[in-house]
This record gives sequence, structure tokens and C-alpha cells, in this order.
Amino acid sequence: VSPGETAAAPLRIVLGFCAIECMGGILAAMTFYITHPRERNEQADEGVAALACEFVGTFVLVFTVACCVLCGGGTFNATAIAFVLMAMVYSVGGVSGGHLNPAVSFALGLAGFNEDFTWSKVLKYTIAQLSAGAVAGAAACALFAPKAVSLAPVAPFNAVSAAALEVVYTFMLCFVVLNCACSRVNNPSSDGNQSHGLAIGFVIIAGGYASGNVSGGALNPAVALGLDIKNFGLAWGPVWMLAELCGAALAVVLFRLVRPDEGLNSEDAARYTRPLVTKCASEFLGTFMLVLTVGLNIVTGSVATAWSAAAALMCMIYSLGSVSGAHFNPAVTVAIMLSGRGKCSPADGASYMVAQCLAGTVAGLLCTIFHDAGPKSKVEFHVRPVADFSAASAGTVEMFFTFVLAYVVLAVATTRPPASQLTTRHSFPFALAIGSCVTAGGLAAGAISGGALNPAVAIGLAAQDLSMGLSPAFACWQLAGGVLASVALRATHPLEFQVEAVK
Repeated sequence: VSPGETAAAPLRIVLGFCAIECMGGILAAMTFYITHPRERNEQADEGVAALACEFVGTFVLVFTVACCVLCGGGTFNATAIAFVLMAMVYSVGGVSGGHLNPAVSFALGLAGFNEDFTWSKVLKYTIAQLSAGAVAGAAACALFAPKAVSLAPVAPFNAVSAAALEVVYTFMLCFVVLNCACSRVNNPSSDGNQSHGLAIGFVIIAGGYASGNVSGGALNPAVALGLDIKNFGLAWGPVWMLAELCGAALAVVLFRLVRPDEGLNSEDAARYTRPLVTKCASEFLGTFMLVLTVGLNIVTGSVATAWSAAAALMCMIYSLGSVSGAHFNPAVTVAIMLSGRGKCSPADGASYMVAQCLAGTVAGLLCTIFHDAGPKSKVEFHVRPVADFSAASAGTVEMFFTFVLAYVVLAVATTRPPASQLTTRHSFPFALAIGSCVTAGGLAAGAISGGALNPAVAIGLAAQDLSMGLSPAFACWQLAGGVLASVALRATHPLEFQVEAVK
């Protein structure tokens, strides 16, 4: 207590905070009463409740975004937003589907998964979401005045660059929703996965850090409106919204490309065999999003490259694992081929690696545009050891952490599930475990070798720099890590290699 201040003053502040927090609990109970009527009456109509869920969930999301933009430190803004989105998807998804984004609702309307989700319902959802975004943005402006949220390209990037990344990462968000929450193959009603909310939330970590220094990383028309509320959404808001709706439409097109069986009846779908070209398209798409995310984080000066890259990898694995196996890494493909058991034939593996390397090259070349236009245009990002470390040291850590990554893929994604999981064919932690290896390896090896852990990433970085550098040598070290992983699996999982296991 400062001189002249009584001890009662801090006590009043503490009691005041306690009272406000109790009011928050009461408000939560009242909101739950409205959004989940079937908890009281199983026959209750959830039509209005679904719109209430979309309003509440979107409000919480946009208000969190506004708080982060106005008062956050920057380093963890995208992580905070991702986690609140994930929490709200799990909270209201059982009632409304947990769209919380007009672009997502638009994508689901285009995809036509549910005959009950008509265009009139898409419109109602969109009105609820945009209303929530506007109210949340206005509330944040009133609360933090004279500070105000804003929406605009981040200097020195222009509107074209910003809109392009809004298209790309809104596409990623809608694509993950379609694959993880809506696909009848990946999330059947009789055996639903529990990972969809995690995958959806982590798209914001991938896209928020990759695009945040270019467009702000809105990825949601309701967020765009909330951030542009001082201009009534009429400044940059329409540009962002149009870009995000284009991303949603692109997500539907590419979803149909990699999952053509979604349009078949149940009998034809059961007999469907996925052609190699579809699996290669899956590998190209997943690797492209991974390498693009890595490259954009690097060239725009992100502080969370490893975290963002891991999130991108995890989301795309959850989305496309049931299409191609979601290798997205030539070293992983080599490890799976050499591990035998019929998991990946040499012909498929060779095709996968071509698709992965091509995707890395295309993503790297695209990153050159943002590099040349960005604040680090004078900085060169070579594929080489960092600081004073030798090529041998850098290669060794690349081999080791690629080994860790490939071994975890083999152990969690290609082996028989434990007895405790036999009631479902969906493994909740497999993509999370794989993505965690990229976070660990990227942080541990980043200051030594750059922490690529993937020949496709090394090729992409070389393409971005228009110089091969040491990428061929790094790729060899990484492939060696994949070979060692296949050897290690034989030692640690011998039952996988018994004849009965193969059958």
C-alpha cells in the first residue's frame, strides 16, 4: 500500500474483480441456456439456437482478435486467436456446426453436403456472423478508445499481395473444415473423429503467422468487418471479404478434386479405389501449403516459423491422411517405402516424391514475389549452415530430426492401433504428434541448420533464393534420416513385421 492509501482500496479492487468474474459466470450460464436448449428438452427446436451459437461463437472470436490487435504483444496473437476458435468450434459445433465464419458457411453451401443446409440457411448464418463481427468490433473500439482497430495491407505490401494471401489461407481454413468436419469418409456419422476442432483452430496458427505481416491474417469476413468497423466495413473490408469468399470457392473445387468419392452413393463409395493421380494431387497440395507457409514466415520476418509450419503440416495431415497417407516429405515417403508391409509401393512412392518436390519448387518460386516486395528484400536466405556451424554439424542435426519426424510418422500413422483405440479407426493424436516433431526440430535445429527436415522444404527454399546452395546435400542428410527411421521401426515394433501383421 502506498503512503496515504488505505488497505481497503486494494481490497475493494479485488472484490470488484471477483464480482465482475462472477457476473461472467452468470452470463455464461444464461448464454448456454439459449444456445443449448436440448440440454433441458430433447425435443426442443434448435433453429434459433443455431443462429445464437453462430452469433456467440463469432462474437467471442472477433472480440479476441480485436483485443489481440489493439493490446496484444504480437508474438502470441495468432496462437490466442487459434485457441479461442478451436474452443468455440468444440463448444457450439454440436448445435450449429461451429462455422463462425461466412466463408465457411459459403463453402458448405457450395459443397452441398447437407440438404438441410440450404442457401436461405447460409444467408441466416452469414447475417448472424457478420452482426456478431460488427458488434464485437464496435465493443472493442468503445472499450479501448481512443485506440481503434483497422484493416489494411501491411506496409510495404500492396493490396494485391494481401488479398492473395487472404485467398490462400481462407482456402486452407475452408479446405480443412470440409475434410475434417464434413467429409463422410474422414468424419462419418457412425465413427466421427474428435480432431476436427483442433485442425480448424491450428489453421489460424499456420495462416496467422504466414500472412499476418502482409494482410493481417483475417481469413474471415466477420473478422474483416469487425476490424474495419470504424469505416463501417466499407474501406478495405469488401476487398478482404471478396478474397475470402474466393478462397472458400477454391476450397470446394480442390476438395472435390482430392475426394471424388464424396459424391458417390454408399455402395459405389465402398468399391471406390483412389487412383494414383488423386493421391499425387493430395501430396502436391499438402506439400505446397507446408512449404509456402515456411517460406512466407521466413521472408516476412515471422517470429514463429517452426510453430506455424508445424500447424500447417498437422492441419493438412488431418485433412488428407485418408487420401494419400499425407506424407508431404520425400524422406517420410522413403521411410514408409523401406518399412515394407505394403504401406507404399515403390511406384506410388516415386510418384509421391515427384509431386512433393514439384510442390516445393512452385511454393518457393511464389515466395520470391513476397520476398522481393517485403521488408527483407535485401536479405538472402540461403540453404546452408547458420552462423559458424559446419556443414557436417548442420547435416547431422538435419538427419537426426528428420529421423525423429519420420520415425514418429511410422510409429503413429502406419502401425496397428493399440487395443484401447480399436473402437474407432480415427487416431486423435497422430497428426498432432507429427506436427510436434516439426516444432521441436525447427526450434532445436533452426539456429544450426535452419531446421528444414524435409527435402521438399529445402528445394522450396533454394527455389525462393534462386540458388541451389547446399540443398542437395541437405536433402541427402534428410533422406538418410528417413532410412534410419525405417530401420529403427523394425527394431522397436517387431510385431508389425510378422506375417500376421502384414495380413
